Amino acid sequence: MSKADVAAAVLDQRVIAIVRTASAESAHEAATALLNAGLRAVEVSLVTPGALEVVRDLVGAAHAEAHIGVGTVLRAREVTAAARAGAEFIVSPSFDSEVLGATLALGLLSVPGVATPSEAVRAKLLGADFQKLFPASAWSPAVMSDVLAALPDLGFIPTGGVSLDDAPSWIRAGAVAVGLGGALTRGARHDVPGRVAGLLARLRAAAPDRPARGRQAD
Repeated sequence: MSKADVAAAVLDQRVIAIVRTASAESAHEAATALLNAGLRAVEVSLVTPGALEVVRDLVGAAHAEAHIGVGTVLRAREVTAAARAGAEFIVSPSFDSEVLGATLALGLLSVPGVATPSEAVRAKLLGADFQKLFPASAWSPAVMSDVLAALPDLGFIPTGGVSLDDAPSWIRAGAVAVGLGGALTRGARHDVPGRVAGLLARLRAAAPDRPARGRQAD
């Protein structure tokens, strides 16, 4: 799979699912449920014990069209470890040029965290494929839309405080995708497929005729 394939999956479904749990077993279970429900971009946070082993297992399971990433990446060496585990994209809660450089050097999709327009522009100019707007709870769809009116090439993925109910509002405001965690997996596992299907339908309907903003990966 190429970086362009990962970007295409994110732009098509408009969501990155985030797995952050207290154990490797529960992380594997949650990620598998999300993948089986049809999600194509799933991030396993390094906060999860044994996260890289979970990534190896998920990659080895060869889910059709699935792209597994690693989140909460703070150091360049963690990028290297994630790549060795088979990760295809790297997500961070903050912006670090060394992490971005390592990600790009290894040909992985880069989604650094940004909290201000200045950080987002700097990340974009240095080659970030998308920019994780974090925490989204410090923003609003209206504020983000105002920023995108002036900086339309940014590819925001609001994360942190985004709910199933308000996710479509972020897409309507111009986000390329949203990041969602426990809202997708909490409760009974048999509820996950319906929850995911409903979310995907609402996200696609939020911007039916407008191409996603932001730079697609080369």
